[in-house]
Amino acid sequence: MVTQTMNSTDIDILPYDPKFSRDFARLNYEWLEKYFIVEDYDAEILLDPQQHIMDPGGEILLAVADGQVVGTTALIVRDADTFELAKMAVTADFQGLRIGQKLMYAAIDYSRRAGKRRIILDSNTKLRPALALYEKVGFREIPYDPNSPYQRCNIRMELML
Repeated sequence: MVTQTMNSTDIDILPYDPKFSRDFARLNYEWLEKYFIVEDYDAEILLDPQQHIMDPGGEILLAVADGQVVGTTALIVRDADTFELAKMAVTADFQGLRIGQKLMYAAIDYSRRAGKRRIILDSNTKLRPALALYEKVGFREIPYDPNSPYQRCNIRMELML
């Protein structure tokens, strides 16, 4: 349960460690099952984030409150200049505390330090709060890629770094 005094400054953003693999999967399954379905591509990534995200040069960031992982996002390498922002989720009891925003700024900072020139993301227009956050930090809609691995997605956005 979230205490009334907790805010986003009480949240630490940590880099991925294999000990967090279950938390990464748990948060994403929770989110996917609430809004959509778990697609084959999701399950593949969530079963082995080391192989699909970390080994190719990506990163997973985790939001931790009082030792509990309450949020996450991933940066997946798409090409030499581009990360895909994916798998952003915040557990229900911790939503509304700007944890998603804190994860977003950490992901942007990491991308710049990694030398990337842009971040793309695929989303769905029914996720209005998420789209508002993306726009707030500078993402803009670009033409959607019909070859996206996600069936649920109907919008693509880009942030030039």
